[in-house]
Amino acid sequence: MISKNHAIIVLEDLRTKNMTASAKGSIDEPGSRVRQKAGLNRSILDMGWFEFGRQLEYKQRWRGGQVILINPRNTSRKCSVCGFTDKANRATQAQLSCMACGHTENADVNAAKNILAAGHAAQACGGIGGYAPDEAGTRGAVKQPLSLIA
Repeated sequence: MISKNHAIIVLEDLRTKNMTASAKGSIDEPGSRVRQKAGLNRSILDMGWFEFGRQLEYKQRWRGGQVILINPRNTSRKCSVCGFTDKANRATQAQLSCMACGHTENADVNAAKNILAAGHAAQACGGIGGYAPDEAGTRGAVKQPLSLIA
């Protein structure tokens, strides 16, 4: 349904392998909250984000659409209204309150707006078929071909 209704889809380039790394630590420095981290890891892996992205890429290529991957760094800390990025903008998990302009919004909705804007910028800056340029809001990202774009 997503592929049928959208020619361009923008996703965060989530690294589930990194996100699900163990919190066990070492003998000298044991990890903290190991059980909570194990539960979070299980939930992340149960969601099947990688497989979802892989299937979406397949369907988009089949239909002639595009999938653009965006570096997830600071997407939930950046204000979608003024662009101010700070850890303090995200005082709670659910809410973004911009310290610069006072904008308040659900953090996930704000992040989705930032991801979409970065995807549009990547496309406008000529990222199709090559690398997303720094101007696309991907500064600091590992240079990676936008291989998911048909």
